Amino acid sequence: MASFSGTSSISTKQIQSSGSEEDLQRLMDQKKKKRKQSNRDSARRSRMRKQKHMDDLTAQLQRLQTENNLLFTQLNITTQYHLKLQAQNSILMAQKTELTQTLHSLNHIINLINKTTPTNDNHHCYNNINNNFMNPMHMPCLNQPIVATADNMFLW
Repeated sequence: MASFSGTSSISTKQIQSSGSEEDLQRLMDQKKKKRKQSNRDSARRSRMRKQKHMDDLTAQLQRLQTENNLLFTQLNITTQYHLKLQAQNSILMAQKTELTQTLHSLNHIINLINKTTPTNDNHHCYNNINNNFMNPMHMPCLNQPIVATADNMFLW
């Protein structure tokens, strides 16, 4: 019986030993499964973060493109308005030059009239009272030159 119990003790150790190995193997398999699942979850979270980052970048791109289009439109409008104002300014400058030349011509005419008209001849504005034609050479108000200032140069 001793041998039986001895063999039986060895076989129990072998069973316990093999049971421990199986338990150890199961434990390692469970750890491996947990690690794989943890890695899958981590990879899924990483993909989700990347996707969210891509979505954020896409939204930012759309927002910036919209803002860029708006700024480009405003730039075009401002440029057109600037060109229109430049054209108006050119017209006004040409009109100013023309009016200045006209003013100089009128002042020259007044000076010529004043030189040819006697200074005490202010009593008649009509050449012939019967036909009522005005004679610009005898108008009493032609003794003063025309003066233009910025106030009366205003154009509509």
